[in-house]
Amino acid sequence: MSTEYVYKSTKKIEEILNAITHGVGTLLAVIGLVAMLYYGYDKGILHLTSIIVYGVSMILLYLASTLYHSFSFCSQKVQSVFKCIDHSAIYLLIAGNYTPFALIALYGTLGWAVFGVVWGLALAGIVFQIFFYNRFRVIGTICYLVMGWLAVTIVNPLLNTLSVEAIWWLVAGGVLYSIGAIFYLIRKIPYNHVIWHVFVILGSAAHFITIYCYVLPLSID
Repeated sequence: MSTEYVYKSTKKIEEILNAITHGVGTLLAVIGLVAMLYYGYDKGILHLTSIIVYGVSMILLYLASTLYHSFSFCSQKVQSVFKCIDHSAIYLLIAGNYTPFALIALYGTLGWAVFGVVWGLALAGIVFQIFFYNRFRVIGTICYLVMGWLAVTIVNPLLNTLSVEAIWWLVAGGVLYSIGAIFYLIRKIPYNHVIWHVFVILGSAAHFITIYCYVLPLSID
């Protein structure tokens, strides 16, 4: 059995697992959006907007990833298109995660400022992804992490409306994403991308708990 054959077989199994893991993530994201809409549809326009933006960004991330890995054995051109969509969706998810915290937990001038900054960074990241990512892969991953961990700059204002427990769930999500990113970057680890996918789902779950249990119950005066 040749080394090339073993590599191709392993690669095929890994891509199938990649598609399955984030296919499950897509289903969970849809369920999460429905649950949030049921819980907060009548809480006001900012709650509803936050729920839709956050929920849709999560669905787009997992759906884009599932499609990318499902078509991983198509032509290089097709792969490149889906890869660009997949990686661009990460910026949307990060900004989508910030949205409920900005519009509900922070609210007011600071909340809108955070909302504008993170979505501005997300759009800039998508432009970077389209034109430069293939040349600066590591920089792209660093951008995801930096954008996500900018949340530490708003922890004190968040403590005015959220409990310490909520902040710990928020931090736990960031830690899980960050651990996953380490596996993503170290390609020598067998099935590193599958492991990355699992940590992404766990990180999403931690942030969903934060938003559903602690942010959405907040009332805006």
